[in-house]
Amino acid sequence: MENICYNETRFRPIKGRDYLFRASRIENGEDFVGSVLLLIDITDKNRAETLRREFTANVSHELKTPLQSIIGSAELMENGMVKPDDIPRFVGHIRAEASRLLSLINDIIKLSQLDEERSLPEEIVDIFVSAEDVREILNHSAKKRNIEFLLSGEHIKIRGVRQLIFEIIYNLCDNAIKYNKENGKVELRVYSDLNNAIISVSDTGIGIPPEDIDRVFERFYRVDKSHSKETGGTGLGLSIVKHSVGYLNGQINIESKPGEGTVVTVVFPLDKKDFS
Repeated sequence: MENICYNETRFRPIKGRDYLFRASRIENGEDFVGSVLLLIDITDKNRAETLRREFTANVSHELKTPLQSIIGSAELMENGMVKPDDIPRFVGHIRAEASRLLSLINDIIKLSQLDEERSLPEEIVDIFVSAEDVREILNHSAKKRNIEFLLSGEHIKIRGVRQLIFEIIYNLCDNAIKYNKENGKVELRVYSDLNNAIISVSDTGIGIPPEDIDRVFERFYRVDKSHSKETGGTGLGLSIVKHSVGYLNGQINIESKPGEGTVVTVVFPLDKKDFS
């Protein structure tokens, strides 16, 4: 009868990569038969576990903060510690925090659905029409900050999920407005080359430091943490963008200069029979 005994060691011989080394000794009775050595790259597994732990911790914090604010305001009102003239302000605060909480929950659900890779209904989508819808919704926010919001391009159709395409454009433009400068500009373009449909969102905003560009798609990661409260949002918008682009077999690229602005480009493969 063969017995197998093994030992495991985790180590990092290469910067940024994690490995599991497993040495197994095989015996037949008292006789040594041989050894089996395995070297397993567990970098992706460890990274996924770390991201899961961070996501759980961040979700707990992001849910707890507005709930505490709602409870605190409600208790003050319940105990008669709020002047009648101040009640509308407290009610408005409770509503704003509840809306923030609902937005966060909705974004978590969206990400969960994308993570599970559920099959979503596809159809022929005119990207430019989706871009027009986004501009109509966000134009008021842009005007409030004296930001010029321009849309240009052509009607390009691809096979995809209408809601995901809308979410991609909306989140990119929403960020471009929120992190822009007063009297700045946001340019949304929809165009094509021979093989691809392309969405480009450029802004004249605060920009992204080079060391942060690879992290902006992480869940709850914010480049400008000092302004995260005033800009609103859930911190999940760009994660939804990344997962949505991946689901639609697209690619996304960011070019940015701190203090000058950012250009985000999304590319989808163009099926000739869907293009008209």
